[in-house]
Amino acid sequence: METNENSLNSNIICGRNSVLEAIRSGREIDRLLVAHGVTGGSVTAIIAKCSAKGILIKEVSPQKLDFLCGGANHQGVAVMFSAQEYSTVEDILKTAEERQEKPFIIICDEVEDPHNLGAIIRSAEASGVHGIIIPKRRSASLNATVAKSASGALEYMKVARVTNIANEIENLKKQGIWVFGADMDGKPYTDFDYDMPVALVIGNEGKGIGKLVAQKCDEIISLPMKGKINSLNASVAAGILMYEVVRKRG
Repeated sequence: METNENSLNSNIICGRNSVLEAIRSGREIDRLLVAHGVTGGSVTAIIAKCSAKGILIKEVSPQKLDFLCGGANHQGVAVMFSAQEYSTVEDILKTAEERQEKPFIIICDEVEDPHNLGAIIRSAEASGVHGIIIPKRRSASLNATVAKSASGALEYMKVARVTNIANEIENLKKQGIWVFGADMDGKPYTDFDYDMPVALVIGNEGKGIGKLVAQKCDEIISLPMKGKINSLNASVAAGILMYEVVRKRG
C-alpha cells in the first residue's frame, strides 16, 4: 500500500499514484526524485510530466529514497515540495517599487548548503533586502532545513528561482541595477557607494562565484582577510556585505 506522506518529512510524497496526483493537483513541486535503475511504465509518464512542467528531476540511490520516505513504499519515485512558494524577479522588483526604495537584491550563485541559504535569507530579511535569486540547478532549494535555518524569515522574503544566473544578471543591469560579486580577488568592499539599485552576488561555498557570472558583474568586491584562512562562510560574508549596503544608504 502506498503512503501519501511519510512521518520523516511532511514536504515529500512517495509512491507512483500519489506522485501522479500531486503533479495533477498543480501544487508547486520543488523536485522529482527517481531511484537509480527505476524505469518504464508510470515512471516514464511521471518523468515526462515533470519535464514538461520544468520540474527538476534528480536520480538518487534507492537507499536515500528509503530514508527520505521514512520506510514508505515509494515504488522508486517521490516528489518534494517547497517550504514556501517561489516568486519571480518581477515580483522582487515590484516590492522595491511599492516600498519606494532602490532595489536591493541578493543573488546566490550555487549556494548548496541549506543552512547557509537559510541564514542568508534571515540576514536579508533583517537588512531590508527585497528578494533573493537562486538557480534551479546546483543550489539548495526552499526545503524544510532552509525554512528552519531562516527562523521565520522565509515567510517574509521573496525568493525567485531562475534557469541561468548570468542571463538574469544581464537583465537586471538593463534595468539599471548595479551588480557586485563577492570574491577573493576584488576591490575592498568599503570602496563603493551602494546608495543605488544594487544586487550582491554570493558564490558557492567552495568554488565562489562562477567565471561567467563574475564576468557579468559590474564590480568584484572583497572582504579583508587578516588570518590564515582565505575565505569566510558564505552566509557570514553575505551578512557583512548586506549591512554595508544598509550603512551606505543611511
